[in-house]
Amino acid sequence: MSLNFDSARLFNPHLLPEHEEWRTQLRKWLEKEVVPFLDEWEEAGKIPDELWAKAAELGVMQMGYPEAYGGISEGIDQWHINITNEEFTRAGSAGGLMSNLLIHGIGLPPVINYGSEAVKQMVAPPVLAGEKRISLGITEPSGGSDVANITTTAVRDGDHYIVNGSKTFISGVMNADWVSTAVRTGGEGGRGVSMLLIPTDLPGVARTPLDRKQGWWCANTGTIYFDNVRVPAENLLGEEGQGFWVIMTNFNPERLSLAVTMEAAARACLEDAVEWAQQRKTFGKRLADHQVIRHKIATMKQKINATQTYLQYLTQAYIDGRCDPGDLAMAKVQASETMEYCAREASQILGGASYLRGNRVERFYREVRVNAIGGGSEEIMRDLAARQYQL
Repeated sequence: MSLNFDSARLFNPHLLPEHEEWRTQLRKWLEKEVVPFLDEWEEAGKIPDELWAKAAELGVMQMGYPEAYGGISEGIDQWHINITNEEFTRAGSAGGLMSNLLIHGIGLPPVINYGSEAVKQMVAPPVLAGEKRISLGITEPSGGSDVANITTTAVRDGDHYIVNGSKTFISGVMNADWVSTAVRTGGEGGRGVSMLLIPTDLPGVARTPLDRKQGWWCANTGTIYFDNVRVPAENLLGEEGQGFWVIMTNFNPERLSLAVTMEAAARACLEDAVEWAQQRKTFGKRLADHQVIRHKIATMKQKINATQTYLQYLTQAYIDGRCDPGDLAMAKVQASETMEYCAREASQILGGASYLRGNRVERFYREVRVNAIGGGSEEIMRDLAARQYQL
């Protein structure tokens, strides 16, 4: 067996023919619409506007959302979502492309799950059709992981909220039409947090890009500012004081997707390292014939196997409604450590070639940190798990 992205994927008894059909269809689309242009988009720091409509035509935008709002839900489960994350990563971007094109994956669920029917009808259909965009605004300049202590305020004034504050490191925000935003409507702590859908065309909203990033260059990342922004009260997502719960339930699928993306990135690094080791010669023989290189590759596969097995278990547990948040938090740590190890070892095997832009290993190595920090840093994930385990 020659090790590549597909052969290094362990057998998954939960995958049905329709799952593999989706993988084949999506890969074919990515090979045509993304792979030839990704380097160009990375250097330009953006992706073309028409990609949203193309993704909607394929069904990527709508996958997993209620059909009443233009989604595709019949026969769709978390395995389809995992495959989508794997294949976008295989195309050469460990989250950067998805954090722009598919950022509605974390921005739209609060609307679908907690918004009024009028708000759902206003927002979901155009977002799922690729015509409008929505982001999620949680992180603030004063802190990211300490959600219970956010400082952006929303004060009720008749049938509106007056919002003041800012959010930063917000993916997709520069072109977003709405931002599902965590605001403080009450006292200190999590019970004072609410979620509010804020249209970005309101007076008092301003945005600046964060375009000098280590990785995720094609991702549309920025800071958004609210200066006495009047937001209709009907844009409240859930009840006042329910925001912390909305945010926490939104984190679990996000962390699962991040972990799947990181495992796929590790597997792509393995594929590129194996291919290089089998072709490149040093001291009269292939790199793959040197014991030290073979051991690097074997250890990469060992760590990938462990991470895949972990994610297989957790994905099915998530589908069955029995996924432990602590176990999921530790899976994200497992995946980030595996990605970092494999990116480093693949870089060692490729040598100078991995230091030049235009290959997956170079890009994935730069994208390790954003994956290890975003959605909950390794340190926060370990602490969350410890609390879940009631230590």
